[in-house]
Amino acid sequence: MHRILLTHTPETLHKYYGPKAVAALQAIAEVRFNHLDRELTLDELVAASRDCQIIISYRQTAAPAQLFRMLPDLLAFLRCAIDIRNIDVAAASAQGILVANASAAEFMVSVSEWTIGAMIDLSRGLTRAAEAYHAGTVPGTEMGRELRGSALGVIGYGQISRTLCRFAAAFEMRILVCDPYAATQEAGIERVDLPELLAAADYVVCLAIANDSTENLMNDACFAAMKRGAFFINPSRGNLVDEAALLRALDGGRLAGCAMDVGRAPDQMPSPALARHPLVIATPHIGGLTPAAIGPKALESVEQAAAVLQGRIPVGAINAAHATRLARRTDQPSEGSKP
Repeated sequence: MHRILLTHTPETLHKYYGPKAVAALQAIAEVRFNHLDRELTLDELVAASRDCQIIISYRQTAAPAQLFRMLPDLLAFLRCAIDIRNIDVAAASAQGILVANASAAEFMVSVSEWTIGAMIDLSRGLTRAAEAYHAGTVPGTEMGRELRGSALGVIGYGQISRTLCRFAAAFEMRILVCDPYAATQEAGIERVDLPELLAAADYVVCLAIANDSTENLMNDACFAAMKRGAFFINPSRGNLVDEAALLRALDGGRLAGCAMDVGRAPDQMPSPALARHPLVIATPHIGGLTPAAIGPKALESVEQAAAVLQGRIPVGAINAAHATRLARRTDQPSEGSKP
């Protein structure tokens, strides 16, 4: 019998995986669960996944080199999320273990909708007015801005960005995109360098890939280069932003406001010091938290697990060329074919 460990806590299993995916997984393997209300320690993770062929992990589950060295039966470590920065992929590769992650496809609409909503909220003061009414006071009226005719600057042009740009086009926005690694041939999109984007955009949305080269991509220099009175929105990853620089830009009057769904707090949540700022709208990493986004992502991990158990490289594989354990397993003759 094949064995699979799901590292999600009971709460995150309910929110980010769901019974449909669990049932589908149980149809192909014995499934073990994390019954604790926290992430497993390394020793607990090793003990729980002993004799497992696959680990399907929540985004906070770290996978250091020691984990891969201590699990001789493990074929694959599957991340039911996009971010793999806390997985030692090189160590997994050295042990012949496959690493795969989820695609961004199911997040395209949900994160783009969150971003449009944040832009409208910032522009029209919706949260400020609601907070005043909730506090028992009548808010003052303020002049709002329309998205129509405003310039949207998108840093990074992946799947989510492409969807966001289509939505922005429906609002008749001018669309500027900066990404040196992606082609932008769609009509109505202007490809520019970062300084030009920052200087022209009324809304700067950071959707760059999070890696070592983009750490603190948005820093003092970038915020100083933004148009005075512009808005900054981050629905991507907290490590893309120098938070001290962002705070200085808000306090100094360079920015009219900021919206963030991510930050440098645990589990990629917005940092409380920034989230409490009066010019900031913060949400607890919910941009992709809709049934339409989460359900298919969980089922994607089931499809990946099924492929691995069938001896195939799954869609989303990060290090397919180094998955030697899977290759050896596939090359082994079945019991019926042994002489």
